[in-house]
Amino acid sequence: MQREERHASIVKLVGQRGFMSIDALAQHFNVTPQTIRRDINELSDQDLVSRYHGGAGLASSVENTAYTTRQVQQLSEKQRIAALCAQHIPSDSSLFINIGTTNEEVARALLKHSRLRVITNNLQVASILCENPSVEVIITGGVVRPVDRAIVGEAASDFVSQFRVDFGIIGISGIDADGSLLDFDYREVRVSQAIIENSRQVFLVADHTKFERKPMVRLGDVGMLDAFFTDKTPPQSVLDQMEKHDVRLYVAD
Repeated sequence: MQREERHASIVKLVGQRGFMSIDALAQHFNVTPQTIRRDINELSDQDLVSRYHGGAGLASSVENTAYTTRQVQQLSEKQRIAALCAQHIPSDSSLFINIGTTNEEVARALLKHSRLRVITNNLQVASILCENPSVEVIITGGVVRPVDRAIVGEAASDFVSQFRVDFGIIGISGIDADGSLLDFDYREVRVSQAIIENSRQVFLVADHTKFERKPMVRLGDVGMLDAFFTDKTPPQSVLDQMEKHDVRLYVAD
């Protein structure tokens, strides 16, 4: 079994059983405990499982990975996803861009566009896009979350609801097997829901590590999307929901 295949199987086993010991995993895959420890460390760094003494358990559903860690996790994948998404955003467009490190890469990929009007609750995105003088950047009101300079709360949702734009670009913390879109902060979710309601087309940008994460706050489901940009083909159950709702899939390779 190849390393990536073993990693996917470990995540699935932990998800089914809640906890797997190092010895049980080593026996299951017929590898050394040292190999399993390395696997668990890598999966924990990706926030796909939680590392415990003697084994691995479910990743947290109530607390996200530190922002500085998320900035560098899967960075090349996020950059490829962002470049692909930017190809589907024409100049002279209006758009929402919400919170997330993948969305920050989308902002960088849009720097060569001209005459965009961007409404965002992400101060990082605003700072990036201000480097292009032909892009008009509009910031929502609300409470600034110091850790990632995200703007959340009722004021941000109300501000978003004043507009109707061409594209809404959203990120997400997890995609469940049934196609549910999940996140950690209900205040952040409320803003994302307002973005979806007020966009003519909704684009989700998320790398493959989100397929196995299960944050506790439900934003909606993949049927609310027009297109999904990612770096690997989603699980079949998610693909079935996308096909049912005619959601376009773009995989960056």
